[in-house]
Amino acid sequence: MRKRVLSAFSCDTAASVPENQERPPEPQITCERHKDTHLLKAYLPSAKRMTFRGSVRPFVNFNAKHDAEVLHKAMKGIGTDEDTILMLLAARSNDQRQQIKAAYKKAYGKDLLSALKSELGGLLESLIVALMTPPRSYDASQLHKALKGAGTDDDVLIEILASRTGEQVKDVIKVYKKEFGSKLEKDVCGDTSGHYQKLLVILLQGSREEGVDESKIEKDAQDLYAAGEGKFGTDEEKFITILGNRSAEHLRKVFDAYKKLSGSDIEDSIKGETTGNLEGLLLAVVKCAKSVPEYFAESLYKSMRRAGTDDDTLMRIMVSRSEVDMLDIRACFKKMYGESLHTTIQEDTSGDYQKALLYLCGGND
Repeated sequence: MRKRVLSAFSCDTAASVPENQERPPEPQITCERHKDTHLLKAYLPSAKRMTFRGSVRPFVNFNAKHDAEVLHKAMKGIGTDEDTILMLLAARSNDQRQQIKAAYKKAYGKDLLSALKSELGGLLESLIVALMTPPRSYDASQLHKALKGAGTDDDVLIEILASRTGEQVKDVIKVYKKEFGSKLEKDVCGDTSGHYQKLLVILLQGSREEGVDESKIEKDAQDLYAAGEGKFGTDEEKFITILGNRSAEHLRKVFDAYKKLSGSDIEDSIKGETTGNLEGLLLAVVKCAKSVPEYFAESLYKSMRRAGTDDDTLMRIMVSRSEVDMLDIRACFKKMYGESLHTTIQEDTSGDYQKALLYLCGGND
């Protein structure tokens, strides 16, 4: 049995990884009605594995034509083999799924996404559609839905714009214009207002400063203190300018200096000085500057451990982070809440939807 490197990543630093833990046998995809079986060997060479923080990895022996055939057989005839569909797609990278989509259309003359939608339903359908959508197109569609639905889903705006890199934001803006025919910034401004809107617009520029400016650390900390705890009332503009423009690395040093200066965390100041969506966005920016995996671990916990399950948030994070930092999110989740993400998903979901989420989770901790 081969060995697998298991993540021992803490929320603060990457730890050394034990090599003496064995993984279970590789799962098989079996199309019961058509007896078409192949192994999921989606493990990269160990040298690459060490730096790969996603739970979903490019499938090594990838063959788009063969995968398209397997999916076709899983949907052919009476009934649908959901297991085959979700196991196969969850074991392919998004780029590989796009290749499967093209191979399917070439072989069968129809759109794979439409075929999947006609065979699936409910939460599983939504999850599979999300998996089949390119990452920046998925972000763009989520933002469009948040802005154009009944009311504004501010949680989606906050999550995506606070957590994505500047380059990712710029790519989302281009895709949004292409797919929906309007400017994202214009739509955001049409649905929001005040200081909350101003910070969103700053984040939409995707132009944070780079590196650490040592000469600004103490001044930024003092300015934040003077704008909040150190005065009567709040100078929101100062919070927005500093938190919206400085690099994450710089901000972490500012937060340390702020704590020495004020005796409290910057989050406490934000909670005491601001309210509503502005408070939510500022806190998200701070949390993402400190640790993006911790931010998503907390969001996942809240999506499942509050009254009822927030499936939209659960699904969005599991899909969007599966190839980015899911291993780190899992480690943070375990450290922060004393239970594994895998177990929490098991307790809070069911059926094929649960199976698909667990494949994206990638293992138990």
